[in-house]
Amino acid sequence: MTPEITDRLELAIRIAQGAGQIVEDLRKQFQVEKKADSTPVTDADKAAEVYLRAEIEAQFSSDAVIGEEFGQSAGTSGFTWVVDPIDGTKSFIAGVPLYGTLVGVLYEGKPVIGVIELPALDCRVFAASGSGAFQQNGQSERIPARVSNAKSLSEGVYVTSEVKTFQARNALDVHLQLEEKAWYGRTWGDCYGYYLVATGRALAMVDPVMSIWDAAAILPVMEEAGGAFVDWNGNPTVHSGEGIGATKEVLDEVLAVTRPFATKK
Repeated sequence: MTPEITDRLELAIRIAQGAGQIVEDLRKQFQVEKKADSTPVTDADKAAEVYLRAEIEAQFSSDAVIGEEFGQSAGTSGFTWVVDPIDGTKSFIAGVPLYGTLVGVLYEGKPVIGVIELPALDCRVFAASGSGAFQQNGQSERIPARVSNAKSLSEGVYVTSEVKTFQARNALDVHLQLEEKAWYGRTWGDCYGYYLVATGRALAMVDPVMSIWDAAAILPVMEEAGGAFVDWNGNPTVHSGEGIGATKEVLDEVLAVTRPFATKK
């Protein structure tokens, strides 16, 4: 890795943990509001993003930042940080410990760094392009993260975030087919689902609806763990508004189901 990437990766890991700690500190007492799109946001989301932005500004003031809660700030370095302080806010509100903090970095629009932090579980997976993916529990040794080598969906787990999002885009059949093909399916969703794929526990995670802050951190992690992150038509992108994280062994099997429903042919 170049020093530019190394320094940003280490900052991304550190601040993802820091933001996760803020979220955990507020977990027992928080306020919920509705955003303009009727999705929930908490004061924990906002406090964590304020922290993330301040830490990035302090070390890399010429980098741009995109965040779910406070929009975009311009930069001049070519690097753009993309942060989601709580990916899985509904899980957080409900007390389900499968939410996470996502920190991604793009260079000239291409994802190059990704961190998936799971604060309630005190574990994470992270990657920089060309340097491999690693997982860590607590402050234990960082060990390589690799996807499963299973050959077929029938040998493993398919996960997604929320079934009704398939219904919302008239693609419920995608979910039903994938669940039928898999050994079994679960809604262990949001970034936790991609964590499961990147660490060899699940074979495919499929989202019908994603924003850039949901996706930017995922692509480097999936690719460096030996898998893929693509849209429903098979293109490796974080800008499509949908996503598939899968092992390369089962990707074609998943795409055969999603392609007829892809937003862009």
